[in-house]
Amino acid sequence: MLLLAIDTSTTAITVGLHDGTTVVAEATTLDARAHAERLAPGIARALAEAAAAPGDVTDVVVGIGPGPFTGLRVGIVTARTFAFATGIPVRGLTSLDAIAHEAWLGGRRGDLLVATDARRKEVYAAAYVLGDERVERVSDPVVSRAGDLPEELRALPTAGRGPSLYADALPHGVLPLDVSGGALADLAVRRLREHPCAADGALQHVDPGHGFDGLEPLYLRRPDVSPAPASTKSTLG
Repeated sequence: MLLLAIDTSTTAITVGLHDGTTVVAEATTLDARAHAERLAPGIARALAEAAAAPGDVTDVVVGIGPGPFTGLRVGIVTARTFAFATGIPVRGLTSLDAIAHEAWLGGRRGDLLVATDARRKEVYAAAYVLGDERVERVSDPVVSRAGDLPEELRALPTAGRGPSLYADALPHGVLPLDVSGGALADLAVRRLREHPCAADGALQHVDPGHGFDGLEPLYLRRPDVSPAPASTKSTLG
């Protein structure tokens, strides 16, 4: 196995490679505005660090957000394209799960809130329980002003960049701040071990019942531009 993980949902444009035993390479660039320019070189750096070629990769996993539109699309389209070109499966995972998983790998246990920058003075957030054996997400991802999250969630240790942006509402900031490609890869490998999915070489191989999400990005917002309502004419008489 050589699993490639890609995430562009946060400030980190991040790539990880996992050989089924450990993370063998990771390349991360912090740049919230240059996902298209930075992602392909990051993949190349990670492959070079692992002394691997694109044809050595057996699986692709991509973070599906939630995240801003442009960056998220870059990661998902790149993952689809890589998988199509090499004839291997591509799967999606919620990006907030990778942040919670990295906190768990670092030894944190108990309740955790993950809150990442959603711009427009909002955060993307979800709550987790970090147990001895695994991480469980206990709320669906939402987009909200930090101060509008329930008080019991705002009181939790909070990973992601939300606390650094909105310290008054989220006073208990903890690491990590962004998604790690290595943590995303590790989470994906663990889920593959727990619930094996057939690797049929299709462009999109997704099995939501086995711990993976679809490849539709989680925007959690309506489009900025909506169709104008049909005009009505009044008759004067």
